[in-house]
Amino acid sequence: MRILHTMIRVGDLERSIRFYTEVLGMKLLRRKDYPEGKFTLAFVGYGDEADNSVIELTYNWGVDSYELGSGFGHLALEVDDVYRAAEEIRARGGRILREPGPMNAGTTLIAFVADPDGYPIELIGRKQ
Repeated sequence: MRILHTMIRVGDLERSIRFYTEVLGMKLLRRKDYPEGKFTLAFVGYGDEADNSVIELTYNWGVDSYELGSGFGHLALEVDDVYRAAEEIRARGGRILREPGPMNAGTTLIAFVADPDGYPIELIGRKQ
């Protein structure tokens, strides 16, 4: 078994695709409209779905926002340099939720950014 994808609902699909591709550097892997169900799915990630876990962006037609809820935590991305990644994301228009630095009660370097719908994304420094 392996994790295939994580699905999140988005209020503006084009805005979310731009964020994940232009700000976080992912690729749009596939996209499909489902007119009978009135929704569109777009899959983004850093590599082919055959070998990588990806994110499924679900846009329900006519719904422009969601309550994020208290059960969802965050998505996590490994980066080579947390400080550099946060600055590049900021320069591309991304919103930093937590500046880079050691995690609470630990030494792992992390930062948090928000996607356009407010989903938190943790940046975790690659172990050297």
